[in-house]
Amino acid sequence: QVQLVESGGGLVQAGGSLRLSCVASGSIFSIDVMGWYRQAPGKERELVARIISGSKTMYADSVKGRFTISTDNAKNTVYLQMNTLKPEDTGVYLCNSDLKLRVGGGTFRYWGQGTQVTVSS
Repeated sequence: QVQLVESGGGLVQAGGSLRLSCVASGSIFSIDVMGWYRQAPGKERELVARIISGSKTMYADSVKGRFTISTDNAKNTVYLQMNTLKPEDTGVYLCNSDLKLRVGGGTFRYWGQGTQVTVSS
């Protein structure tokens, strides 16, 4: 019923920038939260940034001042602008969303498949 599709990952040198996008599609009534997580090899999945109701943002301490999360509500899209990238930012970046469906009520969490970000030193 709902799909989240990420794009924008790639290979970049340390100090460089990337912009990730995630589009939510399907039978969506409203979106409460959209966020980005990352998972590095051998590490647990961690929250990178989250945006609530299209305006309230929160960031992991490790990315504050370097990453910016934003949304285009009309397109059900969330972006993650990543600047001054470091090798430790390497990982699979996954988009997730807490949203309400058009039919059935309730709030559900969906995940995308992820996009690889590799930062070389």
